[in-house]
Amino acid sequence: MKIAKIQIPEFCMSHWLLRIPLAIIFIQQGLMKIPVDIEEAESYGLSYLVWWFVAYGELLGGIGIIAGGILALKYINIWDWVGDMITRFSGVTLCCIMTGVIWIGEPESFMDVLLYDNLHVLLWVGALFFALRGNNS
Repeated sequence: MKIAKIQIPEFCMSHWLLRIPLAIIFIQQGLMKIPVDIEEAESYGLSYLVWWFVAYGELLGGIGIIAGGILALKYINIWDWVGDMITRFSGVTLCCIMTGVIWIGEPESFMDVLLYDNLHVLLWVGALFFALRGNNS
C-alpha cells in the first residue's frame, strides 16, 4: 500500500503579512513626531537629540523594512544582499527605539512589561524578527 503525498502550496511572500503592518505603525509614529519639538521631548524627559533620533529612526526604520523587502524580490535579485542589510539595520534600529519606549515607562518588573505593555513588546518582537532574520524569512 502506497501513501499519497499531499502537496501543500508554499506562500513564500508571507513575510509581507508582518512587514507591512509593522512598517505602517512605525512610519505613522515617526510622522506624528515631525516636526521635532523640544517641548514634546521634554515631556518624556528626553533631550532634543534623542527625540530627533527617535522620530527619524521610527520613520526611516519603517521605510527601511519595506524598502529592504522590495530590494529582495526575485525580479530585482541583483540587490538582494543590500535589501537584507537594510532590513536587518532597520530591525536593529526599531528594537533600540522600542527598548527605550519600554524603559521610559519605568515598569516595576519584567512581568509588568509582558502583561501590561503588550503592544510595545509585540512591536519589539516584530522588529527583532527582522533584525535576526533579515530577508531570509
